Amino acid sequence: MTKARLLRLSVVLVSIFMILLIIVYWDNVGTAHFYLHTSFSRPHSPGAIPGITTGEDWEALPDVDEFLAKLLSSSLRQNSTIPRKTEQLLVQGSSKPVVSNLEENVRGYDWSTHNDRNSLDQEKLQLERQRTLREFCANSSFTFPTKERSFDDIPNYELNHLIVDDRHGIIYCYVPKVACTNWKRVMIVLSESLLDQGVPYRNPLDIPREHVHNTSTHLTFNKFWRRYGKFSRHLMKIKLKKYTKFLFVRDPFVRLISAFRSKFELENEDFYRRFAIPMLKLYSNHTNIPTSVSEAFGAGLKVSFSDFIQYLLDPRTEKMVPFNEHWRQIYRLCHPCQIDYDFIGKLETLDEDAAYLLQLLKVDRLLRFPPSYRNRTASSWEDNWFAKIPLAWRQQLYKLYEADFVLFGYPKPENLLKD
Repeated sequence: MTKARLLRLSVVLVSIFMILLIIVYWDNVGTAHFYLHTSFSRPHSPGAIPGITTGEDWEALPDVDEFLAKLLSSSLRQNSTIPRKTEQLLVQGSSKPVVSNLEENVRGYDWSTHNDRNSLDQEKLQLERQRTLREFCANSSFTFPTKERSFDDIPNYELNHLIVDDRHGIIYCYVPKVACTNWKRVMIVLSESLLDQGVPYRNPLDIPREHVHNTSTHLTFNKFWRRYGKFSRHLMKIKLKKYTKFLFVRDPFVRLISAFRSKFELENEDFYRRFAIPMLKLYSNHTNIPTSVSEAFGAGLKVSFSDFIQYLLDPRTEKMVPFNEHWRQIYRLCHPCQIDYDFIGKLETLDEDAAYLLQLLKVDRLLRFPPSYRNRTASSWEDNWFAKIPLAWRQQLYKLYEADFVLFGYPKPENLLKD
């Protein structure tokens, strides 16, 4: 009787082990082959699990985390190289492209020569940006919503901006209006998550915008729930510790101007229906509003920047629905006090930061980051854009985005906040 029970128990345990093994192996090998690692990888002791840091910075992993980490590491060791032929093809595909997309042609690219190894001390710059972020996250006197919650407290849907590339061990948190289209393109090329006539894209600018922003194209943390169920958080934490994590940020007020320009000064049917019509009704007292954006623009009816600011400050806005990602605060998109980012890039130094990051990731031979737009919204435009915005509104707006200013080292715009 005892032997029969032991036999049944053994069968159950073996079955559970095999199911876990299949789940982890299928996702990490079936979707893409690993090849790691970057200069960001933290050192580990001879007896430690590769890629998992021990010591004061990290708490000991629970048994289930350790088990899953070993499976991931095993898969990693089995797929540690990239075929030389593929690497050569990727390099060939990273030359200056012929841009066919209408929006890219309208915006125009700046193909002027940039010195990738400029005078900026990139390593020192990164240390300073990370120090600033960590100091304010640890500063109990500086508070903002969601600061004190743990990673486990973050709802699933708020993790959808974390894009994972298992091939290279990279996690990118994308921030709209901060070169996210081109960084998504880079992630597609690296992860080989999108094919063109059966062949992975090798040149970021060859990837059409409609594919870039298609959510099915990217593996994001939010999708872990459909794949792993209750093991999702365990795997997220393991990858957050093993992988190189980066994001790019931008002056918060300039980002708002850029969002307004692209979503309300250009004909965008979706944003017109979802946001412009309510704004025109609430803040411009319009009644007979055209149902289509082309009709509205033809009649000279557009949302003003003042309407947009009122919408952001209106307490009713977020009671109805959370801020759209194009103007949602960066700390709400990327959770910088819960996730220890290895690299913080800025749009203001995009060309230099991008070149340095690709070099650190050891993928600079595979591709180059697409060039900047010539007509990018500039910081010097702030005074003109906010000239007609009442002082009280500007001060309220700063409080709304203060955490982004402080955490990422942007100076307080005193000229806009005083008479």
